[in-house]
Amino acid sequence: MFGASAGNLLRQAREVQDEDLQKFCSRISTLLQNKEYNKEAIDSLQKLFLIVSATKYGRTLPRDVLQKLHSTLCFLKAPQPVLVLCSAILREVLPSNSLTLSCDEVNDMKTMSLLSSIILPQGSINGDVEAVCSRVLKLLESRQVESQGSRFLLPILSKVLDVAPTTLNEEQVNAVSKKLVDWLRYASTLQGVPLSSGGFFSPRSRQPASILEVDGAVAGDFFTLLSIGHYYTEDQWLNMHSFSMIRKWLLYFGASGVNSNDADEKSELDSSVMSMLSASSTSSRLMPPKERLREKTFEYCNRLIEQSDRKAIKKSDSELQKACLIEAVTLLDLICQQDPSFVYRAFPVVKALYGRICADSGFTRALLPVVQFYLNHSELAAVDSEAVYRHLFTKIPSELYHDSMVAFEFLQFCRKNRKTLSENVGIFHKSFPNMFKFLAWNTPSLFTEFIELLPELIRQDTSLEILHSLLDLPCLTAALEAQLRSQTSVASEKMITDQNRKTLNSAEAFQNLHYRSMFLYILRVEAGAGDTIDRLNLLHEVLLDMAQRPRVIHCAQTVPILLQVFFNVVIQFADGPLINQLVLVILERSSLLYDIPEFKTEVQRVFSSQLLVLCKLYPPLIVEQSKELLEFCATVSNIINKETFFTHVGLYVPVQDEAIRS
Repeated sequence: MFGASAGNLLRQAREVQDEDLQKFCSRISTLLQNKEYNKEAIDSLQKLFLIVSATKYGRTLPRDVLQKLHSTLCFLKAPQPVLVLCSAILREVLPSNSLTLSCDEVNDMKTMSLLSSIILPQGSINGDVEAVCSRVLKLLESRQVESQGSRFLLPILSKVLDVAPTTLNEEQVNAVSKKLVDWLRYASTLQGVPLSSGGFFSPRSRQPASILEVDGAVAGDFFTLLSIGHYYTEDQWLNMHSFSMIRKWLLYFGASGVNSNDADEKSELDSSVMSMLSASSTSSRLMPPKERLREKTFEYCNRLIEQSDRKAIKKSDSELQKACLIEAVTLLDLICQQDPSFVYRAFPVVKALYGRICADSGFTRALLPVVQFYLNHSELAAVDSEAVYRHLFTKIPSELYHDSMVAFEFLQFCRKNRKTLSENVGIFHKSFPNMFKFLAWNTPSLFTEFIELLPELIRQDTSLEILHSLLDLPCLTAALEAQLRSQTSVASEKMITDQNRKTLNSAEAFQNLHYRSMFLYILRVEAGAGDTIDRLNLLHEVLLDMAQRPRVIHCAQTVPILLQVFFNVVIQFADGPLINQLVLVILERSSLLYDIPEFKTEVQRVFSSQLLVLCKLYPPLIVEQSKELLEFCATVSNIINKETFFTHVGLYVPVQDEAIRS
């Protein structure tokens, strides 16, 4: 019902003719000129926004209406819904020769926010971005910065960094860095007071209460995002907004001169001097603005990590703790990359944090930036990080494969660091059976990420096992389904030991000791237990009830594409012995595939094309594997349900054999 109504509204908006639009705009212009900000005005502005945003081409509005929208936007007494609608309409129709926006005379923070949301998306036209940036900086430097609404300026500055970071010069960067230091470190530790509504029954003003920790204790240190209060002062809001943009600021301006890739190289003496200066807040004031901002950000992150160890009273505060942990460790990592002297101070904090959260599955997403920190800095700190990597790659995928967000962020981490992981982390290549669980369970959402990651997992010593694992991927999905069902079923309360008992479904088979070894293999966490198992037919049989499950079908549909990627990578380094083994696997597995008809057909099609590629790449294999190939062609059962593959083998082998012998 809602979809049909929305469709009708969009169609009507697109069918509005220019003549009707001009008349409608005249009515809106009259309402705005008379400052009649009533329900009719709001309804009319909503309709106008729908009309200008519902078409692919731009609508042209009269100059008079554009000017009225602009003047209303700058009228401080206009209701908030009217201001937001005027801003949205102008954002749709500008730029236009009929109206030029300027923020040079704007002093109100909310108005500045609305105007910048129109100007910045247009890009740097006639120096508009520079004008917005200059005005924001002037407002930040003015006395109004501590007044109500100044928090609206920092999101504008953050957007400027996205659009044109080169807009800020060195002096401006230093000025903002000083402001950020003050807002991060020196916000009030007393709660704000509610705005009085006035009137006879207004309550008496009270002394403001102290800020609290998430566990209800009175805060004993400076204010952070994890400090709790019923009301917040303006400098506390600025503290929170500053933290939200500090990573972006440090990325652009934290390392060296503005927008320069040349880092300031410090001597050992300089580093030691800076470390001593960092020891006290008094001496830290002697640092340059960027150095001091890094120092205060470091202190802020340490404080957040300490606060995250408190038991939150509210669930929402507990989730906020986890989010702050992720950002805090990410910032520590960035600071240490920009100034390695921080590594020795940060590592004890991060190491203690890892010890606290590694066993708690609720903190898994926070664990990824911790591992990233180890990956970037453990060598400099001379810390053995093998146990950290092993925990990540063995525990997380096997226990949290069903958590789609963890799965996505885990694969993003692997993609981002694939070169470092491939070269320096041995467990990375051995854990592909575990990582395949993410793909098997979350195929539609993770397929693109895995396509990029798969080539990094393929090596000569694991290529055969990876090939078998790709062919068994739908079985892995089915086994995970069976495991999950068995954990929630009544049958899971008692392990089935009677081998003669008939197995009714895969969940029951999972609990039967007779099939235990098969499930242990398909659900293994590391490579090296063997390329495959002897009882694949039996595994396919016990998982047959899962073959038409939507999750299994989705997974099976991706296997042919993954096989193409696999062979494209393997042929780049495969030698004669490996090619011989690959061909044997192709011949063997063409008859040992999970019983999904479309899956079998597509895999055999890939086998047919790749067999030709391998034969051309290494022609002697026809002679070296002549016995196996002839036996395959002589077996009548190989024709059934795989005629195309059988035909490729039967036709290509004699031709190649004759060519080699001649």
